Amino acid sequence: MAVDKHATFTLPPGATGFFRPGDGPPPETDWRTFRAALYAAARAAGGRVGETEEQSYPRTFHTAVIEGADERVVLCHVHHPWIAFATERRDWYTEEFLDPPPWARSFTDLGFVVLDRARLTLPLRAVDTAVLTPRDWRLIRSYGITTLGGVLFNAWD
Repeated sequence: MAVDKHATFTLPPGATGFFRPGDGPPPETDWRTFRAALYAAARAAGGRVGETEEQSYPRTFHTAVIEGADERVVLCHVHHPWIAFATERRDWYTEEFLDPPPWARSFTDLGFVVLDRARLTLPLRAVDTAVLTPRDWRLIRSYGITTLGGVLFNAWD
């Protein structure tokens, strides 16, 4: 796929959950920092942290629920400090994202990057995909993924 020189997001290595052997070990998003941000977010939302689940293969993300009046599912990429929001827990996402609530600042205060619905639903033609390998592209095509969020928050094998 050609890279749009005006792309609004550049995929780093490991964004899909796969790494090339020569890349070395993948970065890890710290689970404890994510949990601390969840509790801060729940306080700010006037809610509480509900069920949390650490990433397990083949998913590329941790999940948690902030319960309360503004209940949201919180997604945290396992290799990069990206946060997204959804209404329901799933094994993968394509366009089912929500805009961040006001209390999402709790995540940015702890070093996470909160992604909004507009960015997550960007078509892949608007993303710098130069880092993607032929294997990545095979999976993207076979799963019918067409958005940035679908590439980041997936469970392909």
